[in-house]
Amino acid sequence: MAPYGSDDSTTEDEADDRRGGRQKAARYVVPVAVVGVAAATIGLVPAFAGSGDPDLPKVSAQQLIEKIAASDVQQLSGTVKISTDLGLPDLGGLESSLGGATGGGRDGSGSSADPSSKLMELASGTHTLRVASDGEDKQKLSLLDKAAEYSVIHNGDEVWAYDSASNEAYHMKDAAAASSDSAEKGKKGRSDGMPATPKELAQEALKASDDTTSVTVDGTARIAGRDAYKLLIKPKQSGSTVGAISVAVDAKTGLPLKFTLTPASGGAAVIDAGFTKVDFSRPAASTFDFSPPKGAKVTEGDEPKSDGPAGRGDAGRNHQDKGDKARPGSGGEDLGKEFQGLNVIGEGWSSIARFDTGGEGLPSEGSGGGDAGRFLDSLGDQVKGEFGSGTVFSTRLVNALITDDGKVYAGAVTKDALVKAADAAK
Repeated sequence: MAPYGSDDSTTEDEADDRRGGRQKAARYVVPVAVVGVAAATIGLVPAFAGSGDPDLPKVSAQQLIEKIAASDVQQLSGTVKISTDLGLPDLGGLESSLGGATGGGRDGSGSSADPSSKLMELASGTHTLRVASDGEDKQKLSLLDKAAEYSVIHNGDEVWAYDSASNEAYHMKDAAAASSDSAEKGKKGRSDGMPATPKELAQEALKASDDTTSVTVDGTARIAGRDAYKLLIKPKQSGSTVGAISVAVDAKTGLPLKFTLTPASGGAAVIDAGFTKVDFSRPAASTFDFSPPKGAKVTEGDEPKSDGPAGRGDAGRNHQDKGDKARPGSGGEDLGKEFQGLNVIGEGWSSIARFDTGGEGLPSEGSGGGDAGRFLDSLGDQVKGEFGSGTVFSTRLVNALITDDGKVYAGAVTKDALVKAADAAK
């Protein structure tokens, strides 16, 4: 089998080309769940195809990243399986109770079809999605259940969501599509919500800026009947909860077909999303047609406003811009207005976001917090250090320390790293 790396020696011109490639890949955003710390320095370590895997021409990690960046698949349809295991505690009916109390949707619409709340189901468990796309203005995503289906359909300047279980529909105008400002439309993109496809997840993990990450080609694979290269992304730093990210890239189109994030602690993947079927032909135009079924309750989405949820016209763009500024390396100016003294400690995968809530920390049983304190104590671990005391809330990927004086330290790092950061900032 042919190796998938190349000679490490580089000329000055080649080095410039590689830097240019990294700058091109730098347009990718970083997942908020990883606190914006992914980076991609290209490590050209040879890798070999395993037994039974396709024998493809050799390619370097740099070339493969450029292939992803250049991918421009406009038409496709397929089935995606996504499994998420953050290790969150089982809160029983608490989430449902809170949802009912707040009116269902994030904007208080009360509609079970509101995408802003419905798609949050992808944050846990295993789900099957059907996806279809025909250019920038036509997409459909369906979340399949055993006895029901939930779909979001974008067709031109119309966006519909429909929940067959409740026979409820949610309708809103896509102000970006209706606008004549094509530059802003292109900037906004077509996905402001939770990443659901392998391409969206891979794009968010491939921001290249420094040397905190090793990226190599890790052989080949066969995904959804397609030949693919495997890109392996691993932190070089210690203290991160991220073990590795594997991205299977279609050898012909450059489209990421599978994304897997495994934690440093081992065990099952935190996120595993991949196509089980994919077709690159143009979907039928009827795929993107929708009319509410007879008797369906239809909720109209709010008109764009400054405090609206992401993905709704100008309000969505404002929210997205705020998110971009809050990422490490981009200033965090807007978020800093909401939280006192927002700053980032460290760099790369071991970055920790620190801010002051201006409060007095969380109630605990020991501090007289009663039932609420006991509940919070059951979810977190009490810690002490030179900074004082506080509570660490943990998932398999992201940990957060909230001190008793209202300081918050959060990142895709270990509990010990958070305590050390709090001690050093004291």
